[in-house]
Amino acid sequence: MASMETLARLMRELEDQLVVCMRCGMCQSVCPVFDQTGREADVARGKLALLSGLMESMFDDPEGVYQRLNKCLLCGSCAANCPSGVSVQEIFLKARAILTGYMGLSPAKRLILKGMLANPALFDRLVEWGARFQRIFTRPVNDIIGTSCARMMSPLIQDRHFRTLAPVPFHRQVPSMDSPSGKSGLKVAIFTGCLIDKMFPTIAHSTIKVLNHLGIGIFLPENQGCCGIPALSSGDLPTFQKLLNHSLKRFNSGEFDFLVTACATCTSTIHEVWPKMADDRSRNAAIRLARRTMDINQFLVKEAKLQPLTNSPGKARTVTYHDPCHLKKSLKVFNEPRAVIQATPGCNLTEMAEPDWCCGMGGSFNLQYYDISKGIGMKKAAQIIDTDADVLATGCPACMIQISDMLSQVGAKIAVRHPIELYAEALGE
Repeated sequence: MASMETLARLMRELEDQLVVCMRCGMCQSVCPVFDQTGREADVARGKLALLSGLMESMFDDPEGVYQRLNKCLLCGSCAANCPSGVSVQEIFLKARAILTGYMGLSPAKRLILKGMLANPALFDRLVEWGARFQRIFTRPVNDIIGTSCARMMSPLIQDRHFRTLAPVPFHRQVPSMDSPSGKSGLKVAIFTGCLIDKMFPTIAHSTIKVLNHLGIGIFLPENQGCCGIPALSSGDLPTFQKLLNHSLKRFNSGEFDFLVTACATCTSTIHEVWPKMADDRSRNAAIRLARRTMDINQFLVKEAKLQPLTNSPGKARTVTYHDPCHLKKSLKVFNEPRAVIQATPGCNLTEMAEPDWCCGMGGSFNLQYYDISKGIGMKKAAQIIDTDADVLATGCPACMIQISDMLSQVGAKIAVRHPIELYAEALGE
């Protein structure tokens, strides 16, 4: 558990932040969960009012409050549209940390977060074993999207169509790199991220391929871990801090100009969450690294001055782009991924009706509230299908998982890719 001193500090910060909310209700119109349920308790205003009551009643019903707080995607739609500038995500993360520090983690979360995620080497080994045996329990259902389903009905998996684990994770294929800057004069560090490492290694390979093409040096430290957001979202502040220290140690050992990631959630966590939630001993180091952290699309366009490729476009494809919440709403990055797509020969960008409407993933929200998550996701899938696109591109591996599930369940034959993959493919061998 977090120390009492830490919990007291979070409590004081929470009290100061809660008074900013005017209860105007603007968050209702943009909340994906409220759009599905229509319940005031599910919107940010209702949760903030609940927290104000919590501070006064001193945890009369911590379990009930915790359940209500968990019914949130942490998508940032409310904060991005709040006229008062309420830091809703930060408030909810602190509140979850306070409540978890008071009540403790459930046995299942303790096993997953403290037993596995907090120990990157062990977590890697366990996932690799899972990849070896997954074919016994799964069967392919959509070759274009690359999804599978369970061979036997499972209460956890339900009717999901999911992307399977990569046969060989990226860290086994490329354990580390430290190459000098080339013609660009730039060198970047790459934060791989769990989902890219274990499910989408082609995204990491594409990132390296494009950086090499542009003459950009690469620092890829070995034994990388999770960015910590799954632990923090569950209120496990000590595991988050342990993972943060693990990352700081690895990246502080190299020299580079920028830290780049191809995962929207990792980018947002490092840039926005690390400086705010780090403890006093690591906060300055977290701030220094956060200031140099960029989404890969943002880096390529803003710093590397990515140019359109002029080679033969091959078969033309219609591509539509989904804005990950953690990119557009948290970091204001939305033009750059589109610029990467438009710089790719043969890719014709067509916008969907609401490209920045949340896909409904929300990490563990998808596990706890799959019916709501699916309802949000199916709305997104319908908008994608309406564009007649051949490819859905997005800059977030978690969004790729959710959208793949939704499109596959309705039988769509639309590939789900990262913009960097499309550009890398156009470079050829």
